[in-house]
This record gives sequence, structure tokens and C-alpha cells, in this order.
Amino acid sequence: MTAADGYLDHLPFPILIGDIGGTNARFALVNGPDAPIERLPDVHTAAFLNIDDAIEKAVVEGAGDRPQSAVLAIAGPIAGDRVPLTNSPWVVEPKKLIQRFGLSEVVLLNDFEAQSLALPDLGPDDVSRIGDGEATPIHARVVIGPGTGLGAGALVQSRGVWVPVPGEGGHIGLGPFTKRDLEVWPHVERQGPRVSAETLLCGAGMLRLYRAVAASDGVAATLDAPEEVTQQGLSGENAQARETLELFATHLGRAAGDIALVFMAYGGVYLAGGITARIAPVLRSGGFRDAFLDKWPHQKLMERMATAIITKPDAALAGIAAFARSPRRFGVELDGRRWRA
Repeated sequence: MTAADGYLDHLPFPILIGDIGGTNARFALVNGPDAPIERLPDVHTAAFLNIDDAIEKAVVEGAGDRPQSAVLAIAGPIAGDRVPLTNSPWVVEPKKLIQRFGLSEVVLLNDFEAQSLALPDLGPDDVSRIGDGEATPIHARVVIGPGTGLGAGALVQSRGVWVPVPGEGGHIGLGPFTKRDLEVWPHVERQGPRVSAETLLCGAGMLRLYRAVAASDGVAATLDAPEEVTQQGLSGENAQARETLELFATHLGRAAGDIALVFMAYGGVYLAGGITARIAPVLRSGGFRDAFLDKWPHQKLMERMATAIITKPDAALAGIAAFARSPRRFGVELDGRRWRA
């Protein structure tokens, strides 16, 4: 049944950890408090009807040691005993996982809560800085990352404990600001009555933005995938693709700045995910940082905040592993998010 008894002292090893996104599920085993992460094969969510079958294939068949417990980070809000992913048909049911795999307990986290758990252990070699600003050790930190959707999370310190703040920050509103925005905005394909940050700042959103740029220029949109937009935008082969990447970086800077203001993120603002890594040259070219800083009347305040791209591989898994090894290091609220046999 669901436990509601505060914080967790320890989980039994081996611990299955997973970073479950809308497109990919990444799994690993943590075999002991000091053991390195044992990485397991990635899974495409579309290749399996449910997470149970994916774990059977990737973990039970592929790992030597059968897990005794699990900590899984899910791309979506966690409520109840059936947790659907926001951008995938998968539904995570911890009680069924316990029964099928003989687990003693399952803990569910939000995916960007897991990303935030990685932040305290990031070193200089794990990030690539964008612009000026200095991260201070004890202040709030923010992580934001465009992928299948747009995730965001924060990490705050209270009484010497790091407390992750999960949320759906990717669904904050996004609006036109410049003259060029006003030309492009009428052509944006909308999923609902408003344009959220996730409407444009994700893989599918990049394609929407490209089509809107092309339509505003009166030219045919000849590219059909975000990867094509990225490739031709970086190479300069396609003028609309190049502008798309520049606008993407600008809008990401605006959204990141808004979330940073909410948390007063003097501990730094970190960009995660494969898209940010692929378009890093555009993010560093100035548009992202300029938009991040453009928060009148608080530009001086924003200039103090550091911004950086996370370059550490599998940072979310590292964050989940840090929590799994030492739960008391973090103030993770487990009410409604921990299930036991």
C-alpha cells in the first residue's frame, strides 16, 4: 500500500533506477552504497505496450542481479496509483510492478525532480557555462530541458538538506515580444487556446516554430523533422531553419529567466537534455543569455545568475542514484509516492 510515513532511511539493494521520458526510458542498477551505476540498455517507449514489459526485457533479461527495489523518475505529475506519462501512452502502476517483479518497494519521482537531484554533484567539467554570473553554493538552483516535452524543476536548500521542487514549469505561458515575434506568432500551430512554453520549446515545438517562420516568410516548409531543422539550421543551409534555432534559443532564455525569477536561482540555471546539447553553439551565441537577462526592472539581479548547459552524461540517472544511495541527503516528500509490498 502507499506509505505516508515521512522520509526514507534506505532502500534495499540492488535498486533499479529509471529515467522514463516520453520517447526513451533509461535504466540502471545501483548494487550498493558505493557501487558504480550499472547501466542497462535504453528502451524506446513506442516499442513496448507498457513499462512492465520494458523492464522485463531491459532489466530482468539483461541484468545479472534482480532488483529488490526501484526508484523511477516519470515525465508527468504523480498522483494516485496509476501515473500516466504526459507524452506517452505508458501508465506506471507501482503496485503491479511490485507484484510482477517481487520488489519490496517502489518510489516515483518527477523526471525533472530527478534532474535537480543531480545538481549538487555537478563539477566544472560537467557543465558548459553560458555568459557571466557566478553560482553560489547554498542558493536555489533551476533546471530546464526541452525534449519530447519541456521539463523544469528546482532545488532549494533548507536546514542543510537539498529539497527538490517538482512541477510542470514547461506549461507556463509564452507570448510574442518583438516585432518579429508578432509576425511569426499568428502562424504557430496551437494545441489549445494558448501557447505554452512547451508548444514551441521541445522537439515537436521546434518543428512548429520552423513552419511558422516559413509561413511568415511566404516560403514552403520543406523540412519534416526536428533533426532536419537542427542540422540545416546549424549548417546554415536553410535560412528559416537557422532563424528557428535562434528564436528557439531566445524563447528558451525567456522561459528560463521567468522560472529563475520565481526561485531567485542564485545557485544557477542549468539546461538539460539532448536538444540543448545539439544546439549548444546557438545557445552560446548570445540570444539565450540576452533574453534571460531581459527582465526589466530586474536585469541587474539576473546578471548575478549563472547559466550553463549540463554536459554530464545521464545526469538524471546520477541524480536518482544519489537519492537511492543516501535518501536522507535530500528532502524528498514521499507521501503518495512510495509503495511497499
